[in-house]
Amino acid sequence: MSEEVKEYIAYEGDAFTIEWYYDENGKSDVLEYYKNLSDTRRRKLLLLIKRMGDAGRIFDETKFRNEGEKIFAFKPQPDRYLCFFFEGKKIILTNAFQKKTRKLPKREKERALKIKKEYSDRVKRGEYYDS
Repeated sequence: MSEEVKEYIAYEGDAFTIEWYYDENGKSDVLEYYKNLSDTRRRKLLLLIKRMGDAGRIFDETKFRNEGEKIFAFKPQPDRYLCFFFEGKKIILTNAFQKKTRKLPKREKERALKIKKEYSDRVKRGEYYDS
């Protein structure tokens, strides 16, 4: 049985390592979303995560923003990538969607919060990363 190797790391910088989230079935919706985008739209995210990974901050709220409850958003137009900070200088990308309204959809934020809790619990139990 061949098991697919998970691509946890989206970018590794001096300030932060940015990772894709995987569910308990080994599926990463956020990485699948990213892979289905055009090269131009993928490049927009990569520029932002490289800046955050290397510099540790993005001051422009139109590019990275605190959405409350310790959930943040990378904002490469027209996409949104929700994420959270985790110990060990990690940023975990939880979910992504195309922005269609001015406000962050409640469903997407709730999903990010649920993933944050699942990730934290699985890491504490030693069940998240493949050994």
